[in-house]
Amino acid sequence: MLTVPEAARRVSRDPETIRRWIRTGKLRARKVGTQHVIEESDLDEVLEAGSLPVPARWRTFDSGRPQPDWVAAVARSRRNR
Repeated sequence: MLTVPEAARRVSRDPETIRRWIRTGKLRARKVGTQHVIEESDLDEVLEAGSLPVPARWRTFDSGRPQPDWVAAVARSRRNR
């Protein structure tokens, strides 16, 4: 279980970004007293899904080959720090 500040440090984001994800339903959390707590697996799911939608024309190279999931690759590299 992670608090909002702990989750923010883990993913190199501002705590308000984590709170926004919770408010919009993008990230599941439970409230314990006055704090939100987040399961590590839920945080990992959000990172794996990528935080930004990618336009359809950016999903493939000009040759037609599919692009790698760059957002997930960056998230994985940050997690291994």
